[in-house]
Amino acid sequence: MTVKDLQQYIHGDKDAFITKLNSICDKLGISSDWLIAIMYNESGLNPAAVNQKSGATGLIQFMPATAKALGTSTYELKKMSSLNQLDYVYKYFKPYSGKIDNIQDCYLCIFFPAALNKPDSYIFKTEKLSAKTIAEQNPGFDINKDGQITKAEFYKWVEAYMKKKTYKL
Repeated sequence: MTVKDLQQYIHGDKDAFITKLNSICDKLGISSDWLIAIMYNESGLNPAAVNQKSGATGLIQFMPATAKALGTSTYELKKMSSLNQLDYVYKYFKPYSGKIDNIQDCYLCIFFPAALNKPDSYIFKTEKLSAKTIAEQNPGFDINKDGQITKAEFYKWVEAYMKKKTYKL
């Protein structure tokens, strides 16, 4: 999946979106193909997409607390155009600039950023969410079905997903 492959799914002014996407990705030192593929998987490139279970909203599925930390809300994000929402995508990724080496790292920044720069054996869990709960909510990532998701499993899933979608890693 590349920008060219996915441009048909962009809402609003496609040329302006692609120009801005390329600009923010250049600033972040990441491939625009990576980011658009991830946004497509997360939201179908729909800035108003909402996950009914978590309340995650928008192009990269901003969680409510994340939106608040970025100085907005999921309600406001949902009302934004794709082009305007890219400002928040950039703001979200800016702290990870220089730390993203591949599409797996890029996706990890969205899905479970605490695992960035951790070993492959790192298990996804937080003080509030057990490894089991995270695995139950995201069963596709728990490849060996042991009730927990490791960084290695997540990277393996991303690689398999992108290959299935004919993305060149």
